[in-house]
Amino acid sequence: MIFITVKFRVRPEDAERWPEITADFTAATRAEPGCLWFDWSRSLDDPTEYVLVEAFRDDEAGASHVQSDHFKAAQQALPGHLVATPRIVNMKIDQDDWSLLGEMTVEEQP
Repeated sequence: MIFITVKFRVRPEDAERWPEITADFTAATRAEPGCLWFDWSRSLDDPTEYVLVEAFRDDEAGASHVQSDHFKAAQQALPGHLVATPRIVNMKIDQDDWSLLGEMTVEEQP
């Protein structure tokens, strides 16, 4: 799979609205057949920083994503809400889901 993490530094006046600003892009991406997940988190240290963790099944799914109309629309719309170019980590890894963290095994809860 292609595993991607992106940090977005959002303009302070847009930080509270970022989930709303990205809602259509998020929904459309999650609906792509090759999208495994597309999840936003907000930094605990910097309320203007959002982190996107996303994964796509393979190269074909990743290419389809960046060629989609909703990705192209996001390329036009989102930079106006940012204070810096997003930073990214993009890796191909040999798995198709999250692994369990063995160092913190938790017994299944009923």
